[in-house]
Amino acid sequence: MGNLRFLIAPSQLPEDWSDLHRAYLNAVDGRVFPTRVEVDGNLLTFRRQTSQSCKLNIVWKITDFGRPVIRTASLSEREEPYVLLLELARGKISTLKDQLSVWQIAGLNIPEELWKLHDEAFSAFSKAAVNQDKLEECSDLAGVALQKAHAAAEMLVQLYARQRLMILHQRAQSLKLPVSLGCNLGEFVPNSQETRQICQAFDAANTDLINWKLIEQFEGDQNWDLCDQQVDWCEKNHLLIRGGCLLDFAPHGLPDWLESWKLDMVNFQSIISHFIETAITRYTGSIRTWTLVSAMNTGGVFGLNEETRLTLTARAIEVAKQTDDSIQCFIRVEQPWGDYLAKGQHQLSPMQFVDAIDRLGVGLSGIDLEFSIGYYPNGSHHHDLLDISKLIDKWSALNLPLHLTLAFPSDDSIIDEKNKSISKVQAGQWKTDWSEAAQAEWIDLYLPLLLAKPAVTGVYWSRFRDQDARRFPHSGLINSEGQAKPALKTITKYHQQYWRS
Repeated sequence: MGNLRFLIAPSQLPEDWSDLHRAYLNAVDGRVFPTRVEVDGNLLTFRRQTSQSCKLNIVWKITDFGRPVIRTASLSEREEPYVLLLELARGKISTLKDQLSVWQIAGLNIPEELWKLHDEAFSAFSKAAVNQDKLEECSDLAGVALQKAHAAAEMLVQLYARQRLMILHQRAQSLKLPVSLGCNLGEFVPNSQETRQICQAFDAANTDLINWKLIEQFEGDQNWDLCDQQVDWCEKNHLLIRGGCLLDFAPHGLPDWLESWKLDMVNFQSIISHFIETAITRYTGSIRTWTLVSAMNTGGVFGLNEETRLTLTARAIEVAKQTDDSIQCFIRVEQPWGDYLAKGQHQLSPMQFVDAIDRLGVGLSGIDLEFSIGYYPNGSHHHDLLDISKLIDKWSALNLPLHLTLAFPSDDSIIDEKNKSISKVQAGQWKTDWSEAAQAEWIDLYLPLLLAKPAVTGVYWSRFRDQDARRFPHSGLINSEGQAKPALKTITKYHQQYWRS
């Protein structure tokens, strides 16, 4: 068993270690190792089965940037402990330098202000590196380097997004970006006011009601009425329709009655295939883009193992394409950083799972990455702009179009303590407390980057109304009193800027 050890300056020991269990080690290629964390005073030890060089990913408080996930550079085992903040600063500055070089070569104009932050970060890091024998002083200087590096990284990504969107907008003859901007309708048909709000902010909608558990709560008794009404509403309002998810492999995601068939895999697949064929046939000509499966990489439903989930996902795509070969078939990936692998309960990384399905040649059209920021256990921790930019670039290597499904909380109050299918909002992650203003701020900061990425062809908000946001509470754009949140106004601003003449 290999291990990496890190020292924290006593004055910088966190008061709250609640997120420590989410720290993990990963290889240079991104593969996440099952990781065991041990704390002894100001000494942290991270253990994994192999002894190869790896990176530590840990949540840490950064002045002005909340508590994002930060990673070190690749480190080898050694007897002497590393200084945690120094290695986190080294990793961030290294990532910043690499991205700065790539985008500068590509023609990005770098202002003097960004170079100043870059130089200040490197200067503080250099001073910290030569004072490793003075733990407090080294850690203080490394903390300054981290803050400056994060400020430089945020400015760099904002510059990239701004210049990239300007180019895309100039090239688009119709004055519309080649990206669909949509939201999930939830469990309702919009009234006149909601129709106006949605059409002002979006050009697409996701009809998530086409979900097996909602359609067929009792075996053989299917109710498509509300789905039909949503599809009709979308067509009348000239919105691009994305259907699904048809199969949700998250805990409690499939109809309860289906569990009795799981030991008879032949009939289990047959029942699934019949439902998919029924849904695709019913909306032929109306829905041409489908998110067929979600949570197939994380699982949880009925205790289905990875091999079974992979087989069922491939079969779902195959049946959908056989039913209508003109549709686009996407699959949704939860927790795309793969941090859930640190628990040791999964073998395949998210990319390995998707790549395996793609290589089967069943007709996979694209990938839907779910960014449910601030939620646990089914969401992802807060990552800065540069981290999300690099993650999208990594997934782009599969040469498949990307959709992004987003959720961000506007409150952290608990909806239902006993319901394990509802994720909890983690405190203290964002730059400020969770609020409606913070939700709008996150969208304003991150949405331009997501729209600017060449591989991204769709960005969808996870829920329009809070009362429908059951899995990720407080993530809607309309609060429980029916009032629009500032986030809706922010999205509308971008829609009017990039989708209208």
